[in-house]
Amino acid sequence: MLNKENSRVIAHKAICLVALEKQALSDALFPAESTESPFAKSLVYGSIRFYHHLNDIITPRIKRPLEKKNLDIHSLLVLGAYQLLYTDISSHAAINETVEVAEKIGKTWAKGFVNAILRGIDRDKDPILKIAHHSHPSWLVKKIKKDYPLNYQEIFYENNKKAPMSIRVHPSVDINTFQEKLNTQNIFSEKSNIAPQALILDDAVKVSSLPDFEKGSCYIQDVSAQLAALLVSPKKGELILDACCAPGGKTTHIAELCPDANIVALDNDETRLLRVKENINRLKTKNIQIVVGDATSQDWWDQKLFDKILIDAPCTGTGVIRRHPDIKLLRKPKDVSQITKIQALILDNLWHLLKPGGDLIYATCSILPDENERQIISFLERFKDATNEEISLSWGNGSIGKQQLPKKIYDGFYYAKLTKKL
Repeated sequence: MLNKENSRVIAHKAICLVALEKQALSDALFPAESTESPFAKSLVYGSIRFYHHLNDIITPRIKRPLEKKNLDIHSLLVLGAYQLLYTDISSHAAINETVEVAEKIGKTWAKGFVNAILRGIDRDKDPILKIAHHSHPSWLVKKIKKDYPLNYQEIFYENNKKAPMSIRVHPSVDINTFQEKLNTQNIFSEKSNIAPQALILDDAVKVSSLPDFEKGSCYIQDVSAQLAALLVSPKKGELILDACCAPGGKTTHIAELCPDANIVALDNDETRLLRVKENINRLKTKNIQIVVGDATSQDWWDQKLFDKILIDAPCTGTGVIRRHPDIKLLRKPKDVSQITKIQALILDNLWHLLKPGGDLIYATCSILPDENERQIISFLERFKDATNEEISLSWGNGSIGKQQLPKKIYDGFYYAKLTKKL
């Protein structure tokens, strides 16, 4: 069992990897089901979530800039400041235990420096917390304010909250019975009026706590993401493409809804496709063919037109920042234009693989109009055989597709439904 001292060392290492080495705060870096304590994980996610606020507090207090080799001390200050400002950990414990991390990482010289900075922050805690801070990078603040002048405050607020844990119950499992089983384990949840297989948990739990998880009873998936398969609406005998499919959440959902459909799961990342295979095996899905290939080319295609295509497009991930706070540190302004170009290439390429009369569902976990509504408007201008179909869901807003902003039980997602004229 890890103690809290060791947890802070682990947390500091993870913060350094994200902030200094620009590694993603993914399961590979910080596994969800690892021996690391929940305390360590909470420190990492919290420090990264509020990194920009904490950085703006810390930086003016450092009189002489730290050398490059000592930037890990800046990350240590972030860890300490997070505990002081955003947790109920006592100031004494937060400061002293964080100072001790300096010694554990071989930076004994920094103990006094870290102590002085953190004590200064602690003294100024009340006035610091009275000043509102979005805790987003300045370029993203500017962009979101421009795109959402009426509700940008709500977006920043929701992005800085923890996302709820939501599950998709397998159609073969009665959702009411499953919910009752959860209740007996003191795992409480609510149903969704949008996604019929969804349960939103009051509190996050380890997947091992979920009844029959290893036997395929359920899948961890946000409510917004569960709408993709519903919009595809698979039918018996249809040939359906799920492009950019990894890790397979939407793919397996389509397969669950219609075991008699034929699904091609396409992705260009063989490593990520291993996750798809794992999910297929756990959920015991039989009607999915995995294909390694690039959605911007047709090298992998066997010349059979698809009845339906789902494009789970690569995007900035700005709709799931609350789940992946490292997006704030890893994304750059240039990424938006680069990603939109790739999205357009995928759309243009895969449209030719769709049967006349067939449907293409375009999905992103982004809130940026450049990647969403504007992308689809541009596509409709290029392809006159495409028509925009209204999405009749009490979810999201928009006439060209539907945009949901991050809010309570929903991640920020965009969907558009396009039909190919006969």
